[in-house]
Amino acid sequence: MPDVPLSPPSDDRLTALARTGLGAEPDPAFDRFADLVRRVLNVPVALVSLVEADRQVFPGAGGLAESWQKSRETPLSHSFCQLVVTTAAPLVVEDARTDPRVTGNPAIVDLEVVAYAGMPLTDDTGQVLGSLCAIDSAPREWSSSDLAMLSDLAAACSDTLRLRIATQTARRRESRAGVAFGRSQLLLRASVSLANTSTLDDIVSVVRELVTGSLDPAYVGVSLRDGAGRVTLRSGQALPPTVAARWNRYPGSATTPTGLAIRHGVLVLLPDLEAVRAQAPDSVATFVEMGWQSAVSVPLLGAAGPIGALTLVWNEPYALDDIEQAVLAALAGYVAQALQRADYLSAQKNTAEVLQRALLSELPDGAPFELAARYEPAARGEHVGGDWYDAVRLEANHLALVVGDVTGHDMRAAALMGRLRSKMRLLMVDRHEPPAALLRRLDAANQALGDRIAATAVLAYLYPDPGADGHQLHWSNAGHPSPLLVTDGGLTVLTGRDPLLGVLRRTPRTSHTRHVPPGSTVLFYTDGLIETRADVWDDREQLLCDLLTGLATLPLPDLLDRLYRELAGDNHEDDVALLAVRTPC
Repeated sequence: MPDVPLSPPSDDRLTALARTGLGAEPDPAFDRFADLVRRVLNVPVALVSLVEADRQVFPGAGGLAESWQKSRETPLSHSFCQLVVTTAAPLVVEDARTDPRVTGNPAIVDLEVVAYAGMPLTDDTGQVLGSLCAIDSAPREWSSSDLAMLSDLAAACSDTLRLRIATQTARRRESRAGVAFGRSQLLLRASVSLANTSTLDDIVSVVRELVTGSLDPAYVGVSLRDGAGRVTLRSGQALPPTVAARWNRYPGSATTPTGLAIRHGVLVLLPDLEAVRAQAPDSVATFVEMGWQSAVSVPLLGAAGPIGALTLVWNEPYALDDIEQAVLAALAGYVAQALQRADYLSAQKNTAEVLQRALLSELPDGAPFELAARYEPAARGEHVGGDWYDAVRLEANHLALVVGDVTGHDMRAAALMGRLRSKMRLLMVDRHEPPAALLRRLDAANQALGDRIAATAVLAYLYPDPGADGHQLHWSNAGHPSPLLVTDGGLTVLTGRDPLLGVLRRTPRTSHTRHVPPGSTVLFYTDGLIETRADVWDDREQLLCDLLTGLATLPLPDLLDRLYRELAGDNHEDDVALLAVRTPC
C-alpha cells in the first residue's frame, strides 16, 4: 500500500468535479485522448481518470479488460491516480510490484498495472481533479521524451476539461435563468390575472391555472379563516363531495397543513408522507384516501395576520427548492390582495343591493290592473344607480305610475334618487293635481331645499275613462324616453316631452291624455334599456317597438324578461328600469 498520506477530498474539488458533468460513462473527447496516449507512448492501456470521494471513474479509457472497460470505474483501493491528486504532481512508477508507494495495490493484479505514468489534470483554479495516465503490464523505464509527451497531452486534456466545466456551468446558468424567467413570468401572469378577478371563485380558478403548468400539483386549495377562528374550505368543488364536506369548516386548532400555516403564519413544508404524519396528523387519513404524498401550505397574510392559506399537494414526494418557495410566497401575497379586494367588492355589492331594495318598494296589488317591474344595475360600477320605478294606488281603480332616471349609476346617484322618489311619493298622495303640475311642484321643492338633482321622469295616472269603455292615461314627461302603448290596433309612441327636472326654474310643463282600450299594455322604461355607444338611438327605439309588438301577449314578467335579455343583456353600460301595466279586458 502507498506510503504517501492521502488527504480527504476538498469540497471545492468535488464541486469542480461535479461541474464537469463527467462520470463513469464514456465520453468521445476523452476516449480520443486515451487512444492518442496509447499510440504515441505505445502502451496497452491509457486512462483519463477522475477521483471522486469514494471511487475513480474513467470518462476516457482504452485497452482495459472488457469488464473494466464496460464499468469505467474502480474503488479508490485500486487507484494510482489518487496519489497524483493528493501530491498535485506527476506519478511515475517503473514497476509497481516493487515500488513502495503502490506496493500491494489490488490494481497490480486486477488491472495488470505494473508500469504507470500519470500527469495531473487541473481545472482553471489549478485544482487537480485526476490524471492522464499511461499503463503497461510489464516493467518499463519511462524516457524523458515519453514523460514530456504525456505532460503535453495532459495539458491539452486539462484545457478540454476546463472547457467542459465552462460549458456545463453555462448550461446550468442558462437552465437556471430559464427557470427563473419562467417563474418570473408566472408571477407576472399572476399579478395581471388576479388583478382582474372580483370573486373568490375567480381567484381559485386563476390560481389553479397558474400553478398547474409549473408546479403541477394534484390539488390546489384555498381556505379562509372566519371570524370565529375556524378554517373554511373555499375550493371544495375540486374534491370528492365526501372529502369536501369533511373539510368544509373545521377548528383552527386542527393539525392540517392549512391549519398550521394559518395558526403560525409561516410556510409549512411537508415533502413526504412521513412529514405529514409527523406534523399534520389530522390530515393523514385524507392524504391516504386521495393518494397524496406531499404538500406545502402558504399563509395568506392580511393587515391583522393570516386570513387563510394557499395549499398545494402532490401525488409523490416533492421538496420545494428555495426559488419555488419564494415564488409561492409572492403568489400568496397576490392571492391575499385579490381575496381582500373580492371581500371588499362583495361587501360593497351587498350594501348596494340592500340600498337598492330599500329604495325600490314592492309593487302594490294592482287589481284590476296587471303590474310588473324590473330593475338591473349597470354591469360595471357599484351595482346600484339612479334609475327607479314606482307605483302607488291612489283610489280603487286609480294608479299613479312613475319611472325616472337620476344622472349617474353609483351610490351618489342612488342617494339622490332616494330623495327625489320620496318627495314624489309624498306629493302623489297629498296633491291630487295633474301630472304636469305635480312635476312643477316637485321641481320647485327641490329648488327651495337646495337639491339640484338633474333627472328625467315620467309621471302617469291610469284611471277609468268616464266617456268610453277602457281607461284614461294622463301623463307628463320631463325629458324621459317616451312610454309605449300596445293595443289591438298596434303600437303607439306616447310623445310629448318637456325639459328634465332640476335644470331650469319654473319650467312650463304639459300634461297629455290618451284613451287606453281594454287589454292594452303600457311600457315605461329608462334609457339604459336601448342606449349604447355604438348604435343610433332611433334604430334601437324601433327595435324595442318591434319586439314589444311581437311579445305583447306574454305575461308581463315574461315580457319584461325578454325585453331586457334581447336589448340590454348582461353587459349593459347603464342602469335599466322597466315598468309595465296591462288594463283588464
